[in-house]
Amino acid sequence: MRRTLLIFWLSVICAPLFAQIQTPDAFLGYELGTHFSSHQKVVDYFKDVASKTSNVKLQSYGKTYEGRELLLAVVSDPANMERLDQIKANNGAISNGDKRIALDKQPVIVWLSYNVHGNEANSTETAMKVLYTLATAKDEKVKAWLKNTVVIIDPCLNPDGRERYVSYFNSIVGTEPNPDPSAREHYEPWPGGRTNHYYFDLNRDWAWQSQIESEQRLKQYHQWLPQIHVDFHEQGYNEPYYFAPAAEPIHQAVTPWQRQFQVVVGKNNAKYFDDNGWQYFTKERFDLLYPSYGDTYPLYNGAIGMTYEQGGIRAGLAVITADGDTLTLKDRISHHFTTSLSTIEIASGYAEKLLVEFRKFFEQSLTPALPYKTYVVKAQNISRMRKLADLLTKNKIAFAFGADRTLNGYSYETQKQETFKVERNDMIVNVAQKHGVLANILFEPQTAVTDSNTYDITAWALPYAYGLKAYAVKESLSGSFSFIEEQKKSVSTVVKPYAWVLSWDGVEDVKVLMALQEQGVKVRMAEQSFTIGGVLYKAGTLLVYRAENEKKMPNVQAIVEKTLRQMNAEVKVLSSGYVEKGKDFGSSVYRLLSVPKVAVLAGSEVSSQSIGEIWHLFEQQLEMPISILNVSAAANLDIQKVNTLIIADGYYGDKLAEQLVPWVSAGGKLILLEDAIGAFVGKKPFQIKRKEEKPNEAKGNTVAYGNRGHDDFSNSIPGAIYNLYLDTTHPLSFGASKYYYTLKTDANVYQPLENGYNIGLLKPDSYMAGVVGAKVKDKLSSGMLLASEDIGKGSVVYIATPLLFRSFWESGKQLFFNSVFLGI
Repeated sequence: MRRTLLIFWLSVICAPLFAQIQTPDAFLGYELGTHFSSHQKVVDYFKDVASKTSNVKLQSYGKTYEGRELLLAVVSDPANMERLDQIKANNGAISNGDKRIALDKQPVIVWLSYNVHGNEANSTETAMKVLYTLATAKDEKVKAWLKNTVVIIDPCLNPDGRERYVSYFNSIVGTEPNPDPSAREHYEPWPGGRTNHYYFDLNRDWAWQSQIESEQRLKQYHQWLPQIHVDFHEQGYNEPYYFAPAAEPIHQAVTPWQRQFQVVVGKNNAKYFDDNGWQYFTKERFDLLYPSYGDTYPLYNGAIGMTYEQGGIRAGLAVITADGDTLTLKDRISHHFTTSLSTIEIASGYAEKLLVEFRKFFEQSLTPALPYKTYVVKAQNISRMRKLADLLTKNKIAFAFGADRTLNGYSYETQKQETFKVERNDMIVNVAQKHGVLANILFEPQTAVTDSNTYDITAWALPYAYGLKAYAVKESLSGSFSFIEEQKKSVSTVVKPYAWVLSWDGVEDVKVLMALQEQGVKVRMAEQSFTIGGVLYKAGTLLVYRAENEKKMPNVQAIVEKTLRQMNAEVKVLSSGYVEKGKDFGSSVYRLLSVPKVAVLAGSEVSSQSIGEIWHLFEQQLEMPISILNVSAAANLDIQKVNTLIIADGYYGDKLAEQLVPWVSAGGKLILLEDAIGAFVGKKPFQIKRKEEKPNEAKGNTVAYGNRGHDDFSNSIPGAIYNLYLDTTHPLSFGASKYYYTLKTDANVYQPLENGYNIGLLKPDSYMAGVVGAKVKDKLSSGMLLASEDIGKGSVVYIATPLLFRSFWESGKQLFFNSVFLGI
């Protein structure tokens, strides 16, 4: 009797706790859908809800570049919340193949990701409504779902971008929204809120984790490894709703079950949309190929990964669509809310089956039926090898080093079977492992593409992206040890050095150069290779001469040696300037490097992605500040303040080239990236000319009406890899091999300069991997992509390819560093 009374009084005491959970409307002070909520208000609401119920557990998992909080809400029924740690541990055990876990007693994990694109701002508003509905669980059906599911809600993956959009919109909207599509509230200014602080698209960054938001989120993701992941988006406001199943191309690694269950989810979503008369589409536009999306990355890690797209970009609070209807934020919230709950419902109903297939996915990963069982990456560049190892570690992909044996494998370089020797620091990636599916997708030399109408790049093989020699092997191999063996770096104690010799192979070497130059140390660069003491030093090697620095810095030896120790730099100390092979150190081939004073132009003419890649590289990777100037500042550059100007990819006006001629002629270095080159074509004194195209016969439009969505693919190149032949004697190519594997995302190609240096050329055999239309492939069979020319006392560097693509194309960074820091 006492136990019964205790339970009764506890229920009386606890009941008001749920009543205290405020609706989003009550907490925010306005009806959801009538305003865009700031990120801080959303965070405060999530914390308020979590403080009032044990059904919700909040986890702060980091901060953005601008210091905004990133958090997850974990929601389930009380019984599951009490054993949440055990559920999480069991899920990890299932993914590791432990068959002792009773799947009928294990809830399925559903992860809902909202607002990865900041200006698709409906999603975060929806997240608050979803949280309230699950936390209160007033509906008996919701209670039942939560017995079988643990739901993880990330209300905003990109707070910085969303806040950029929301703060702008709230600052210019009137007391009533203006649904006229031409009203200014439907046009946000450059760079827009889609991207994060550094203008990176976080929905292309799942695998690469170049951005702090992605890296922090993926640590949590791999701890949970959900069975279902939904990535909530918005598309143009004239579009209806999209949900799975996805369109082709779908990567062949996607399992029959993953395909089948997307159909199951889609039909459940369709049921609710049909009841409400809402329009939707499936199996169009949104494919499952590129591995770094919020749907493909989960798929390649065992989940059912899906994208949901609501029409709404630029819609504001209300907009009149092309059909004459008014689409409101409330409508958009209702649609995302409906698919959120529908997905939880179907997951609950299929909980045990989802877990069975989840376990099977990882079991099959241990015995893959793949043409290549192992990938071997040669240790030709330790700096980039370390970067590759870091990337694999972030993605939980196992690897080892060294096997000391001779093998036969497919060469990424020659695209033929070759015999090669595995050496001590060569990386071994065996795809028979837990995350072997993802490993194989990231390394496969050529990705099979079933439909050319894809949404993103079609080639990304890591050996090409990192510029490392590699082989795909049919045998299953294991390495001898788990780390790169490096010689200990130490600064020699030569009493009176003639010169310190430094490598030039990666980010670390650039930082050493910067650190020395910041202290006033003069640094030289070897334009040719040389041999001393039987050791060959490559062209591009850096040198610090003691004597020439001592004139103004008597303590230069102490400064240099301290700097090199602090930075753990690879250094050789030489006691003589006499060279066995090559030129002695007094030769003019050892060029004194100037200190770059770097600026980049920004504004509506500029690709925000391109300038973001540059900005992030300097600030976050090199820790070097740069000046970001408005495009209008190009007319009044001071050579004393800026001696290196980077013009990012973009479309600039006709006056830019003319404005920069005096500055370049006075000694400035101008680095033109991708489409920025177009503003200089045909403008004197710049020599750059587009490659002449073959005249096409006038045949009219030959595309059938039914195929109009695919356009004329012969003129398309969604993203393919080409082998660029380098002039290895030019400083722009130092640190690279005779080839540079470039990602090509457009058909732009130029004629070789008549009076300049043509550094990177395409040849008929340059195509390596990816989808390319026939006309584009013909156009890219020859031409120039990298070049430089002298103008007056200055120079211009033409780079018609995306060297810094999404910050994962590591080999391109070396060429970019050369263009900035070496005396080109």
